[in-house]
Amino acid sequence: MSKPAQSRSLREVSLASQSPRRRLLLEGLGLRVVVVPSAYVEESTALETRDGGEIALRHALGKAVQAAENGPPVLIAADTVVQINGELLGKPRDAHEAAAMLRKLSGREHRVYTGFAVVDRTTKVCESGVESTAVHFATLTDSEIAAYVATGDPLDKAGAYGIQGRAGMLVSSIAGDFYTVMGLPLARVGTALRDLGYDVWA
Repeated sequence: MSKPAQSRSLREVSLASQSPRRRLLLEGLGLRVVVVPSAYVEESTALETRDGGEIALRHALGKAVQAAENGPPVLIAADTVVQINGELLGKPRDAHEAAAMLRKLSGREHRVYTGFAVVDRTTKVCESGVESTAVHFATLTDSEIAAYVATGDPLDKAGAYGIQGRAGMLVSSIAGDFYTVMGLPLARVGTALRDLGYDVWA
């Protein structure tokens, strides 16, 4: 799409996500963030594709489409999917499943996909995309897995870990964008905002 002739200052956004990490990332850009609920229900098993990137993007778009209409006119939605050897890892249902996921990731490389949608609800224009990052886990001992699971941190995160927290000690390397793993590829979102005619720096 062609860029608007003049950029508008952006001070606040709506976020169709309950993720405190995404909210903190946007607040770190100097934005006021209003969390708005979305009626979208994630059902990876109902999708024909098993491509993690496509699923993350579909979920992000679904959250945006079914988001409540209250809040600032610029809406951001995102979804993160972890995939290893073709298997999709969502949020664990309990501590037992979290430990099982971490054992699968131990000593191996997996890929994290984050899909995003940035919508100007005034003009009905949407910019969207997906970013991916390769993450390699160190070889974990059973005691390390048990200690991390006991913190409760894995239970609300895809793949049962959050790289910005204690699980950072479990990661040996990444290849790609750190913020994609955290749940929102800021550089791509910034480009989308500019393409919609908004200036976060103004």
